[in-house]
Amino acid sequence: MARKRGSHADITGPRVRAAALRLFARDGYAAVSMRRIAAEVGVQAGALYLYTPDKQALLFDLMQGHMEDLLAAWGAESQGGDAPARLDRFARFHVRFHLDRPEAVFIAFMELRSLTPGNFAAIAALRGRYEAALEGILREGVAAGAFTVPDTRLAAMALIAMLTGVTTWYREGGRLARAEVEGIYADMARRAVGAG
Repeated sequence: MARKRGSHADITGPRVRAAALRLFARDGYAAVSMRRIAAEVGVQAGALYLYTPDKQALLFDLMQGHMEDLLAAWGAESQGGDAPARLDRFARFHVRFHLDRPEAVFIAFMELRSLTPGNFAAIAALRGRYEAALEGILREGVAAGAFTVPDTRLAAMALIAMLTGVTTWYREGGRLARAEVEGIYADMARRAVGAG
């Protein structure tokens, strides 16, 4: 099918992904059809297949992009310092990064169940790399006597869940500024591992 007049791949492709992100986050993957995504973008349904093979590929692309962006952004952060300083940076980074992407965060957690087994494994591997970064900080802190954690894997998962939860309640212009929220969450993360 030919592209709609005025349509350009470098413009329409990102619009397709943005519309899918919005609709999947608002209504859920199962409730959103390719036809609805096309209507949101303003193209014919058949034109979507110029930008994605199918709805599953579109979901996977959104989740993979989110995880790759997260890993790249964390990799660009300073990794120096002792374990408490690194945990503080991780907590602040996680809150800051995720507050800018609440829809992507929602999809990354709630729509894992919608992925095919192969796509699930690929996303789980990316998530595992990020979780391992935090677990490494926790193991280092335990070894140095800075943290008291009976199970670093469990603690890493619990901290990530706590930090990610900020996206469900935080609103711009609310009682607390972003920097204050980052600081409070970083303090809670330190206390959770016995660093005080």
